Amino acid sequence: FKLRAGPLFSNILLADDISRAPPKTQAALLEAMEEKQVTIEGITHKLPAPFVVLATQNPIEQEGTYPLPEAQLDRFIMQVLVDYPDHQNESYILKLVREENISTPSSAPLTISQDQLLNARKELLSLHMEESIEKYIVGLIMATREPSGPASEWIEYGSSPRGTISLDQCARSIAWLSDRDFVTPDDVQNIIHDVMRHRLILTFEAESQGITVSQVIDEIVRTVPVP
Repeated sequence: FKLRAGPLFSNILLADDISRAPPKTQAALLEAMEEKQVTIEGITHKLPAPFVVLATQNPIEQEGTYPLPEAQLDRFIMQVLVDYPDHQNESYILKLVREENISTPSSAPLTISQDQLLNARKELLSLHMEESIEKYIVGLIMATREPSGPASEWIEYGSSPRGTISLDQCARSIAWLSDRDFVTPDDVQNIIHDVMRHRLILTFEAESQGITVSQVIDEIVRTVPVP
């Protein structure tokens, strides 16, 4: 037999409306995201590096969907909320679609080499991070596992160690994109909602009171001392 590689064998995978993927497909994606490999008929095939998964999920339509298990959600570094565009962006979308339908691209899109991307990842790890900020990141994560104050009644399960790793990586990314070679507490606070909102499981009391995950994260940030 000859292997016919599917869409998983790519550098960037877009899983559109991932909650409509059946459990068997989600299980295969779970192995790819964690192990960076695919097992077919007992044979392991390594995925190309870098391997990045982007997924969309419709928060409104739930009929005919398969909820993602917490273990799979935890594999995603961030969960970014995309709201309705404002008036200016809505007009820009309309203009952009109209131009695409009546014109053809005049030049090839900008590209980035594999080496450039891998080198950028290495640069993130070389950014300076004070020990106090590392302790701050760990303190924020621990506050989700051993909450105090109102949060102790709102959080059923806190973040896993992947949350600590993701918060560190994303804070470094914010600093790198800001053209800085060091990480600040503001970098951590600016990205913590996107990193943590899909990792916290709230209690029934919190849901019955209408407490949102964002409110819980705000309370965590308020209670943990800033270095």
